[in-house]
Amino acid sequence: MKTLSCQRDLFELPSKLHYLNCAFMAPLSKRVSAAGYKALQTLQTPNLLEPDDFFAESDVVRSLFARLIGSEDKDRIAIIPSVSYAMAIVAKNVPLQAGQNIVVVSEQFPSNLYPWQRMCSACGAEMRTVHPVNTGMNRSATWNQAILDSIDEKTALIALPELHWADGTRFDLKNISKKGHSYGARLIIDGTQSIGASPFDVMDIRPDALICAGYKWLTGPYSLGLAYFGPIFDNGTPLEENWITRRHSENFADLVSYQSEYQSGAIRYDVGERSNFILLPMLKAGLEQVLEWGAQGIQDYCFKLTKSSVAELSEVGCQIESNAWRGEHLFGIRLPPQVTPDILSGKLETHNVKVSFRGDVVRVSPYLYNDHEDMNSLLSAVRSAITNPEK
Repeated sequence: MKTLSCQRDLFELPSKLHYLNCAFMAPLSKRVSAAGYKALQTLQTPNLLEPDDFFAESDVVRSLFARLIGSEDKDRIAIIPSVSYAMAIVAKNVPLQAGQNIVVVSEQFPSNLYPWQRMCSACGAEMRTVHPVNTGMNRSATWNQAILDSIDEKTALIALPELHWADGTRFDLKNISKKGHSYGARLIIDGTQSIGASPFDVMDIRPDALICAGYKWLTGPYSLGLAYFGPIFDNGTPLEENWITRRHSENFADLVSYQSEYQSGAIRYDVGERSNFILLPMLKAGLEQVLEWGAQGIQDYCFKLTKSSVAELSEVGCQIESNAWRGEHLFGIRLPPQVTPDILSGKLETHNVKVSFRGDVVRVSPYLYNDHEDMNSLLSAVRSAITNPEK
């Protein structure tokens, strides 16, 4: 594996902007933008489109994502417009009864919560929300143990992120998967804040579904994502009945010979008009670029980039989780009591630093376009908020 250097020249970010906010939205790289411009030009002459064009790019994108997550079967990948769309597919296909429970963690992203609330409300099942046990330095370890303790013979579904979207807390998915499956529970993972930037292997973790938006760490466009569906969903019911997911849909001349059977695997769950001739080539370019860099290479780069700054932030009174329990590309800073978000916001604006505030943490999410100047500017802003809060 090659050692990565800063890739800022592959992006169009302003030179004085310290954008440490990829968890909000990845800036389109020049490569992804070029794919979009080329796609627009293609649609200026739609007479040149052939039936195969509705299928070929989709198959390539499935293959790229399958490779990224360690799946040997591209047909297990569905093309989706959003995380909530794929979560709704799961909700439609997982049975739930009164007396059973669904396990989630506190303050996870709403798209991975609302479907389960509705399911539980509809049948009288329990929504089991696991909160962090404490706020000390072993917060993540005890939180993970609490999740394991909450899973029992009545658990029907476990819906978690790999990394918490607010502060990057890492969840022990392998052990959670093992215990959940021992009781027959389904494991549904929102990989939006980790897949592409952190190594993941579906054969090791064995989720029943892994769902991911495309516009963050996959470096693709907004409104297109990807989802892996395991064997338990092979005969499920999709949200919509579109033509392209049926058998023999490649034969445009015979589409009115209606088919009751779907294409193989998870293709039945594809969103309508999945062959999006602009967004799909952009997502393909993003996936190709991420695979060339390698998820482990991205983690290693972010570790080297943030190591000294994280140590210095801890020295001035900030609390940051240890490396073992968070992502290198996504972590939360809990500020000293005297520093309010309003104070820090002003300092960040002065230093032209872009991060996100999520709950009680400052979410920092660096990427390959960041360098030590970006981290030093963040550190300067935090120091200024601590030492000169009134200015």
